[in-house]
Parts: sequence; C-alpha cells; structure tokens
Amino acid sequence: MSTSSAPETAARASAAASKTPRRAAGGSLTGRAAGWNWPLLLLVALCAATLLGALVYPTYSNYDSVYTLLWGRELLDGQLPSFDAYRAPTQHPLWVLLGVLLAPLGRNADRILVWLTLASFVVLVHALYRLGRSSFTALVGIVAGVILCTRFDFPFLAARGYLDVPFLAIVVWAGVLEAERPRRGAGVYWLLFCAGLLRPEAWLLAGLYWVCMFRKDSWNVRVRTALIVGAAPILWMVSDLIVTGDPLFSQNHTSGLAEELGRNRGIGDLPGATVTFLKSLVKFPVAVAGLIGVALAAWLVPTRLRVSLALFVGGVMTFVAVGLAGLSVISRYLLVPSLMVMLFAAVALAGFTMLEDGRARRAWVVLSALAVLGGITWTALRVDVTRLDNELTFRGESREALGVLLDDPKVREAARCGPVTTPNHKLVPDVRWILDLPEERVIARSDTEHAARVRTGVEILSASRTVFLRQGLDPEDDSIEDTLRNVPSAGYEPIAFTRFYSAYARCE
Repeated sequence: MSTSSAPETAARASAAASKTPRRAAGGSLTGRAAGWNWPLLLLVALCAATLLGALVYPTYSNYDSVYTLLWGRELLDGQLPSFDAYRAPTQHPLWVLLGVLLAPLGRNADRILVWLTLASFVVLVHALYRLGRSSFTALVGIVAGVILCTRFDFPFLAARGYLDVPFLAIVVWAGVLEAERPRRGAGVYWLLFCAGLLRPEAWLLAGLYWVCMFRKDSWNVRVRTALIVGAAPILWMVSDLIVTGDPLFSQNHTSGLAEELGRNRGIGDLPGATVTFLKSLVKFPVAVAGLIGVALAAWLVPTRLRVSLALFVGGVMTFVAVGLAGLSVISRYLLVPSLMVMLFAAVALAGFTMLEDGRARRAWVVLSALAVLGGITWTALRVDVTRLDNELTFRGESREALGVLLDDPKVREAARCGPVTTPNHKLVPDVRWILDLPEERVIARSDTEHAARVRTGVEILSASRTVFLRQGLDPEDDSIEDTLRNVPSAGYEPIAFTRFYSAYARCE
C-alpha cells in the first residue's frame, strides 16, 4: 500500500466499507490506545469539567425557560398557563411538562433546570461521538466531540437552560440509532416524537424518515408510524386549543412576535442568513474543514454519509421553512446542521483512519496536524476568555442580586400596594417567579396599554450600566420613551438597592 495512489487507496477503502459488517464500519481505530479507553476517559473528564463549571458559574434559567416554570406552576395551581402574556415565548409541550415537574421545588427549580440542560450537553457530546464512530471511525467521533466542546455557543446555551440542548441530544441520538442499525424504525420514531414536542423542526425530520422507510414497510407499519409522526404536531395544537382556543396559536404567536421583534426575513435573505449563521455557530475554520470533510467522505465512503447528510439537509430545509412561514429567523434554528458541519470537519481532520497505511494516510496525518495547529492559533487570537468569564459571572450575580432585592421586606410590603413594573419584558418572568405573582401583577412599562393604568406599586429599575444596556433598554425600541422607562415615575420613592438593581415604591 505504500506505493499506491490516493485515488486507488480511496477506492479500496470505499469498496471494503461496503462489504464490512456494520460493527466494523467504524474503521480500524477502536478508540483504545496504549491500553486506555480514551472515549470513556474523555467522557469522564467532560462530566467533571461540566460539574466544576456549574459550581464556579452558578447561572440561572433563561427567559423562555423561566416562563416554562411559571406555566408549570400555573397548571399545578389549577390555572391555564399564560401562553398569551405580553411578549411571552412560544410554548413547547414537553418543556412545559418539565416545568410542571420542577415547579414544586420552588426557587431552586430554575437552577435544577440548568443542571439538566448541562447534563443534556454531556449527552449531546457523547451522541455526536457515537454518530461519528458509527458512521466513520472512533477518532472521527472523538474529534467531533472535541470540536463541539470548543464551540462555546453550545455549552453557553446549556449554562442558560435553553431547551435547544436536550432537543439536539434527542435528535442526534435518533441519528445514532439509525446509523448503528439501518432502518431501526420504532426507536428513531419515538425519539423524534419527543424532539417534536420540544421544537417543530423534528416534525420535518420525522416526516422525511417516514418517507425514506415507506417503500420497504408494510401498510400496517406505515399507518402505525404515521400516527407517531403526526402525534407531536397534533398534541402541540391540542394544547394550544385547550389553553388559548386557537389550535394554531403557537405558529401565529411566534410569527407575530418575530415581526414585532424584527426577526423575520424575506425569502431572498434566507441563503445569506443560512451561510452567516452556520459560520457564526461553528466558526470559519471549522466551516472550511466541514466542506473539505463532506467532499472527502463523499469520495471515500459515500454510503456512510447517509445519516449525517440527511440531518444536515433536513435541518437546512427546516430553517428555510421557518423563514418562509414568517417565524423568527435566528441562528438557533440551524443548530442541527451546524453539528453535522462539525462532524464533517472531524472527517477532514481524522478521516485518515479510514485508509490503510500508506503515503496517502501519512500525508493526510501531516495536513491534519497543520490544520489543528492553525485552528488553535486562529482561536487563540480571537477568543476572549475574559469576556466569556464576565458574561457567565454577570448572569449568575445579576440574578442573585435580583433575588436579594425582591426578598427585601420593604419591596415585598410595597408590592401589596400595586403591580410590580419593569422597564420592558426581559425581567418579567424572573420577577414573577421569585415573587410568585400572577401575570397581571407584573407589568412591563413597554406594554404601554397596561402600564398606563398603573399608579402605585413597585418599579424595578437597573442600577448599573451593564444591566441598563442588557435589560433596561428594549433593543427593538430606540425612542427616548424607551430610555425614560428606566427612570422612576413621579411619586415613587427609593426603598431598596443592590449592585445591579434598584426598587422604587409608591403606596396610597
């Protein structure tokens, strides 16, 4: 093999792959070297690092997830959840169910939710490793997992309690089941059903899988699996119908909110947005490596691309469908394709393990080493670790400061005089959660229709520049009135302060 050309080596490797049993399809590298089980050791290290990070940076749930806890508490109180509250996020049935389970834990529930999403991130990394191992080789899987851990947007989502992380973990594990045993069927359908109760993108993935399975399935299986595929959107619409009277409330509410917040795009903007968002999520060097990796995999082992390429194409199709439906066009809707780009980049860096020993493999190793050094240098010159530290620290400390302020006896006493108001919608769910108040008792001053009727109560305002820029200003409103919403109203007197927030009250 040392004298064979790269195309000949590739042809032999591809032919061998098509004849190799599925268990052996992972390539020659098993993940063990020098007697060590490296995948297991790296997984343990990731668990330890995640636990340490959670202790050092005690962050809290994001806006959407706090609303989920509020809705869970409302359901436990025998009330319909306030899906239609001012600028409330879109409800996600399975996440609401989690809110019901966590709400009885009280104030600790939002921290526990963050711990669950951090655990989901570990599960996601392991799933991407398994998909890489099953589709290509163990080293490809390891490299894909490492790349994911270094794309800080993803652990940052987990540290803020976003449902996207468990959604991604479920979807990638569905891909793992299919990659390890083609035409797996039931297990894949049920995982995509669960994912479809978290994010509607899974509906399209489930539908595409059903179409791919259609030709060889019996009619009995087709009908049964079609019911599973359709169950998630039906349950979503039923929950909307029960709570709001509109089975399409989530779709209508999301599109309306996207227009209000300026997140919708025209069809002509979608191609550019797709490229921009993917590059932002994976960063430029990984995007380039991903293009090279998918080309190499298509040349060497095209049959092994089946699952990862399907997830990439399905994810992009969903993003386009979201844009055409007038919903929010944001980078989070391209998370599934971005994971596949990372996997393709891992093929570019570690795909030499699919070749037999020879000049082609040795040349690939050298190029991969140079690429890794270049990527490390590029990252070191651009990643601001101090900024990441400040961001995580702020999110934990500001939330703690808000809790201290709202727990002040003066604030709680004044809250009996009238509603608690905030400059805009950003602090509403946190204030409601901490004070255990219903929707009508916490009002955003940017909700001018309701805020105009408030004469007494408590005003929560920013007391630092950072909070003012992030939570005191509405990014969708550049008017003078928006700035003045962080100024206490006439007749309101200061009653409590923390480093980040202040409280003013007026009682009659």
